[in-house]
Amino acid sequence: MPVEDALRIAREAGYTGWEVAPFMLADDISTFSKSDRRAYRDQIIDADMQCVGLHWLLAKTEGYHLTTRDAITRASTTAYLSDLAELCSDLGGKVMVLGSPQQRNRTEGQTIEEAMEYAAEVLQGVIPALHSHGVRIALEPLGPTEGDFLNTADQGVELARMLDDDHIGLHLDVKAMSSESKPIETVIREHADAMIHFHANDPNLLGPGMGDVPFEPIMKALADVEYDGWVSVEVFDYSPGAETLARQSIANLKNSVA
Repeated sequence: MPVEDALRIAREAGYTGWEVAPFMLADDISTFSKSDRRAYRDQIIDADMQCVGLHWLLAKTEGYHLTTRDAITRASTTAYLSDLAELCSDLGGKVMVLGSPQQRNRTEGQTIEEAMEYAAEVLQGVIPALHSHGVRIALEPLGPTEGDFLNTADQGVELARMLDDDHIGLHLDVKAMSSESKPIETVIREHADAMIHFHANDPNLLGPGMGDVPFEPIMKALADVEYDGWVSVEVFDYSPGAETLARQSIANLKNSVA
């Protein structure tokens, strides 16, 4: 649907933030001009919303990979993520969620340790752009059904610590945490100091509270650790309809808050 309609539906449902996938803006973000960015940002502001930032950073792209042994590809990935930091800032966003499992999975028989080193190298090169544009990268662990790199919050924190910069932190996602051996609320409490962003969803690919995962303990844990960042609804199965998903998801989150 037209972005202005989507923004209106989200705002009427009670959302205050808008998270953007770069591929929704253009096939090649270098063609999305400064004037295009100003116009898109103005649409968000006119809807009385804020731009949260970007996610799906490397989805639907070619030639980028976080852990490959190919040095040219790693350098290209650093450059692209740096360009995305500028895009994020231009739209008014402050955080970029780095998930994109297909562009970070281990290749060529790599060990996790080797993949970590290459990922750290790529991200180290992005840090100057993050500082320049006032943007942070949130490393997103994803479950083993989606990939074989950064499958746990512990591994996400490990990579963040290798970089040791306050512009890189941890992203937690309910669907992903459902694959961990610990309860979701325990993962949240254990990693509160590193967490800078949060996605609310369900392993059934619908919105929060639309599956078997209870959200009352999750929202209590976020409150108990005094998390003050965004809680973004992320949905993958749109069969109920976008407007229904938007309205039911935020209603479920509100109802789960004591």
